Amino acid sequence: MKLWKRGSALLLALVLALSLSVSSMAEEAVPSPEETAQAAAQGALTYGAADSVQYALWQDGQVVLTGSCGNYSRTENRALTDDILYGIGSVSKIYTTVAVMQLAEAGRVSLDAPVTRYLKNFKMADERYKQITVRMLLNHSSGLMGSHFESAMLFDDTDPVAADSLLEQLSTQHLKADPGAYSVYCNDGFTLAELVVEAVTGMEFMDYVRARILKPAGLENTFAPGDDFDTERLAKTYHGADTRALPQDCLNLVGTGGIYATASDLASLGGALTGTKLLRQSSLKAMAAPEYDRGIWPDTDAPDALSYGLGWDAVEWLPFSQSGIQALVKGGDTLRYHAGLVVIPEYHMAAAVLSSGGSSAYNEMAAAQMLAAALKVQGVALDESVPLLPEAAPAAMPEELTKHSGYYGSTAAQYRVDVTADGTLTMHVLTMPSIPAMTFTYRDDGTFRDSTGQAAMRFVTESNGQTYLYQQGAGQLPGLGILPTANYAAVKLPENPIAPEVQTDWDRYLSMSFLPMGEKYSSQTYLALADSAAQERAEMVPGYAGGSRIVDSTSARYELQLPGAGGRDGQEINVFEQDGITWMESNNALYMSMEGAPVLYTGAGWSYSTVQADGYARWYQVGRHAGTTMTVQMPEDAGFWVYDGSGQVTASSVLWGDTAAVLPQDGFVVFAGDPGARFHLRFQ
Repeated sequence: MKLWKRGSALLLALVLALSLSVSSMAEEAVPSPEETAQAAAQGALTYGAADSVQYALWQDGQVVLTGSCGNYSRTENRALTDDILYGIGSVSKIYTTVAVMQLAEAGRVSLDAPVTRYLKNFKMADERYKQITVRMLLNHSSGLMGSHFESAMLFDDTDPVAADSLLEQLSTQHLKADPGAYSVYCNDGFTLAELVVEAVTGMEFMDYVRARILKPAGLENTFAPGDDFDTERLAKTYHGADTRALPQDCLNLVGTGGIYATASDLASLGGALTGTKLLRQSSLKAMAAPEYDRGIWPDTDAPDALSYGLGWDAVEWLPFSQSGIQALVKGGDTLRYHAGLVVIPEYHMAAAVLSSGGSSAYNEMAAAQMLAAALKVQGVALDESVPLLPEAAPAAMPEELTKHSGYYGSTAAQYRVDVTADGTLTMHVLTMPSIPAMTFTYRDDGTFRDSTGQAAMRFVTESNGQTYLYQQGAGQLPGLGILPTANYAAVKLPENPIAPEVQTDWDRYLSMSFLPMGEKYSSQTYLALADSAAQERAEMVPGYAGGSRIVDSTSARYELQLPGAGGRDGQEINVFEQDGITWMESNNALYMSMEGAPVLYTGAGWSYSTVQADGYARWYQVGRHAGTTMTVQMPEDAGFWVYDGSGQVTASSVLWGDTAAVLPQDGFVVFAGDPGARFHLRFQ
């Protein structure tokens, strides 16, 4: 089942961890902080295939180092300057956390009070929602499914409909876990936190942020999509190898991921959180506490890229933690922009790295390198060695471990794991069949190791009765430092025997492609379809649709109990037939099977397509009209997109202002707009 929605390629944490090799760095002259910063930024640019990177280092009250690399534009000869703005994605969650903590200090919000105390209209089709506290929104332990992003990521459109409709969307949803059971990344929790701020203060969220965060911290280069600022200052973004810049990237869930900033402003925000300009020391300490440890989490001291605090993705980060220094980290990704913020409270330091294209993980690593170099100048010695696994010898495996053979899954990936009596663990990545099977052998410390001995797997049965596949390892990227892994990669999927006719129905659904019906015409989802169309066909676990357990011929429920990042964004799926067309609903977002799209009608003179009262997008197959030129007269607040047979966008009124398009072979066309919007069409 190819869900034509967000479409961004999912990074398999397990595959990434096991593909990193441990390398040693030859001794050489110690570079200056400026040289280190530029090299780290270049590393983030190169590894992430970014277009541009901007960075800043804040120390003791001021920005002491800035820089950039890459190109502002693929076609314009314009320099990258410090005043260029980037989307910071989920680093926006830190502003939301600060706002909530300020209200807690003022006695207007209690972190451990139920969210329903502040949001009277917050209801769900699951009585456990009443147990969700404000704290659980900030530490990702609410149990909410994850992300309602329909019509949230838009091009040059600041419509707040996604945030405004969240409570309605959640009203028919179930939770995927007991509130507080464990922390798993959840965007919706921070949108709810944003709504709590608005409900308690009676102010628009950004009005509060400007008055209570930006102004006190002296941040003059931080904005939201709806703010009045020069959008030409935004770093250019692109799709694939296309040289045409995309329209403004607007993520309109502002408190979850929608803020723009310069690296200097973001580093300065981090700097403000090393003192009491914005929050009391007690609040800063609470944000930096190991919130992840309140629920199920691997019982190990090994470092991982995630260790949730309040708002922070990590409150323990290499190389600082192994030297007894706390570093606080938050990353952010939209579909176009990426950001990393690292703060060292003890030394009153912060670094921010932003990019167009690339990856927040590389940006975070680059920021850490800048801070490490600055600490060395102060004479602070850091242990920057890669945390190697202790040696372990091959050993006879207890026969009982063979019982752990079976299927394991996360939201993004499913695996088949075979454990044989000779001590061999073989892992097949079902969601990426082109990846060769990975083999590990049993060692005398109870782990299974790869051929290098530095990537380890083991089985852990937790207090909730679930069996987890734990992975541990670390790699080093030249110029960027260490990336550790120590987490639950997947949870064992219970056998789910279903009737053969039910499996046949789902095999059919899983072979189909589905088209989004409710996305606004300016949605970035329409461009993201090009990425999802190129993804390889996954093998599915019997009785499951991705990570969701098949209940019957028309429904599948998400029940994975997986902390960290692997269990994020679960889906409850319902399928139905109407007028011979297969439809699918996933977390209230509606999709139509591609086969249900009619062939374009091309009558003599002008014809038309009208958005009906339901507001659904109008999809059409090109069919026999390939090679014909379609001219479009559009209504206001509407747009169209044209795709070729491989799902690539060939024309778009939204991206490029097109008013005509040559229809491609085996292509599709979609028209979207407000109910009643009529597109007048001529074909020649």
